[in-house]
Amino acid sequence: MSTADRHTADRRTADRRTPDRRTAGRPTLIPGLLAAQEVGVAPATIRKWVQLGHLEPAGKAGRAQLFRLEDVFAAERATRRAR
Repeated sequence: MSTADRHTADRRTADRRTPDRRTAGRPTLIPGLLAAQEVGVAPATIRKWVQLGHLEPAGKAGRAQLFRLEDVFAAERATRRAR
């Protein structure tokens, strides 16, 4: 194997995402703006779901509320059923 081939193989191996021990087992938290984009609603809708109790923030980053994506999808399904 040439040096260039080894370098390419090393880079491919390094590109693989390995779980970080600090975040292993914890859900990924996303800000409200990204949560709104994921379910196709306006950011104001996410804030309204929080006010109405359909969605609960899982954390904060500064002033921004953070949500679990699965909670956002559950809130979206629950509000769609309520119509």
